[in-house]
Amino acid sequence: MKIEKSIAIYNKRARFEYELSEEIEAGMVLTGTEIKSLRSSKASITESFCQFIDGELYIINMMIDEYKLGTFYNHKTKRERKLLLHKRELQKFEKKLKDAGNTIIPLKLYINDKGKAKVLIALGRGKKLFDKRESIKERENKRNLDRILKKS
Repeated sequence: MKIEKSIAIYNKRARFEYELSEEIEAGMVLTGTEIKSLRSSKASITESFCQFIDGELYIINMMIDEYKLGTFYNHKTKRERKLLLHKRELQKFEKKLKDAGNTIIPLKLYINDKGKAKVLIALGRGKKLFDKRESIKERENKRNLDRILKKS
C-alpha cells in the first residue's frame, strides 16, 4: 500500500537557532483524528521540543489542528505525544542531554512510504548571537556567489 502524496512539515528555525549534531528518525503515538489532520498538513513543530518523562521521550508543544470532520472524538491540539525509539537510542540521547545546553529538537514531521507518521529529531546546542550573525553572513555570501555565477 503506497500513498502518493507525501506530507512534510519542517522546523525552519531549528537550523538557525541551534547547532545540530545527531539526527534520528522516530515514530509517534497518535490518535485517529491526529493522523487525519497530519495527512491534510494541519500541523506545526516550530515551537516544539522533546523531553524525557519517566524514561520515555515525549514531544511537547507540537500543534496538530483539530480534524474538521471529527465529532466529540477530536483530540487536543497541543498535548504531549510519545516518541517511539529503541531502548539504546533513548539511553544514548538521555546521556547526551545531561550536558549543559543540549536539547532535542524536531526538525521534520512527515508520513513515510508505509503511511506511518515519523518525526526527524536532532540533538542541538543553542547558538549565541554572534554565531547567528556568522550564519547570516555565510548565507548572504552564498546567495551573492550564486547570483554572480548565474549572470556569467
